[in-house]
Amino acid sequence: MVVPVDPTLTDAELHRRLVYGDETALAEAYAAYGGLVRRVAVRVTRSPAGAEDVAQEVFAQLWSRPYAFAPRRGSLRTWLSMLAHRRAVDWVRSEARHRKDARADDSALHAIPDASPGPDETVVDRERSLLLHTALAELPQPQREVVHLAYFAGRTYRQAAVELGIPEGTAKTRLRSALRKLAESLADPPDPALERGA
Repeated sequence: MVVPVDPTLTDAELHRRLVYGDETALAEAYAAYGGLVRRVAVRVTRSPAGAEDVAQEVFAQLWSRPYAFAPRRGSLRTWLSMLAHRRAVDWVRSEARHRKDARADDSALHAIPDASPGPDETVVDRERSLLLHTALAELPQPQREVVHLAYFAGRTYRQAAVELGIPEGTAKTRLRSALRKLAESLADPPDPALERGA
């Protein structure tokens, strides 16, 4: 709905009606000064969408805080123009911050190393896994059971002892012996070149 602009409308009268929450007073203020506010905002923001955002903020402030405007200190036209300029500058700063943050986010994303293993690491991991399974298979059955419960089923040696029906000391000894054997099996074999003194 287009609200006609009353040429006899005074700032003081409009202000009084806004203070009392008269919605038609806001519509009249927008009809009278909306174009001016958008023109001021678009000159600063260089963005029609930005100017619309600024205009909405300016008139939202006029509606929510009409007492911020004092008719005795100047015209509503001047006050809205100054408010539009300030809000437009804030909008430009905010956009610049968003662009800077977006660039920083992009830079941070590019700086994050790829966590997935490369082909060499995948081969090494497979070899380690194969060596571990081989070493586990070579353990005596009682030791293998304790290692399985402690490391693959997440049990403590006490819980493993209960499940296997053996004393805690026995479970602990089997686990220690198994870990020692696994460490020896998985240790890097000596380099033949070093043994020859090359």
